[in-house]
Amino acid sequence: MTQYTINQQTRDFLDEHHLYEDDDIQQTQLQHRLALVDAFALPKGGRILEIGCGQGDTTMAIAHAIGAGGSVTALDPASREYGAPDTLGQATDRILQSSLGERITFHLETDFLDYDVTDLFDVAVLSHCSWYFKSAEELLTLLKKVRRAAKRICFAEWDLAFTDLAQRSHFCAVSILALYSQVIENDSNVQTLFHKTEIRRLLEQAGFETDAPATIDASYLPDGGWERGYANSIRTELEEAAPAMGSLLTSYYELLNEPDGAIPSLNSFVLSGA
Repeated sequence: MTQYTINQQTRDFLDEHHLYEDDDIQQTQLQHRLALVDAFALPKGGRILEIGCGQGDTTMAIAHAIGAGGSVTALDPASREYGAPDTLGQATDRILQSSLGERITFHLETDFLDYDVTDLFDVAVLSHCSWYFKSAEELLTLLKKVRRAAKRICFAEWDLAFTDLAQRSHFCAVSILALYSQVIENDSNVQTLFHKTEIRRLLEQAGFETDAPATIDASYLPDGGWERGYANSIRTELEEAAPAMGSLLTSYYELLNEPDGAIPSLNSFVLSGA
């Protein structure tokens, strides 16, 4: 993780809602989510649908941005016991007990494709959840339902088009993990990599007219280091399962581990469509 300073926007959030005041890692995650939500330009008092909410990192930022008159319906297919260091249940319970709780309804263990949408949402948000999907076809099926459920969509994900050579290590890590998911079934958060051009194409196939993507700095986040650690941990298993990819994997691992110490994470991109 590169050096960072918590900005005033994040400090104001912490002072108002008293969440994660003693957790430096969560504060950096929150700072990034606040920046993403700024780029989403959500309406005050809006009804927001969030798909793939996880532990609620982006949910908190959404609820803060839309104000007391708004509401967030946040869905995730994982169970309350999934996740670390806090499980989804622990993290979402903490958020619900805060001053943001009245604005949020969490639906864990809920697949959006099985969720009954009775009233049109102002905006649907998918933030850093697309790589969980097994294929482009699976993601497109969901986006087509989103098109019927919301007037507008805001989509954020890691940007594979790194702008700093040091971010290449994070790129190699997620590439290795995507290959791993192709040959060994697992429940990691990298199943399929999507470049922003493919996401834009899928959004347009689903019926959205999209704006040009925006880039949001995420280099200070620790995720690149986490992904590198996980990629190294599965090296032997992956090489034994896919001997035909031996030279490719060796090359990726050399690039992955070339930098010493902390590495910057990939940036995020934001796409909006209506």
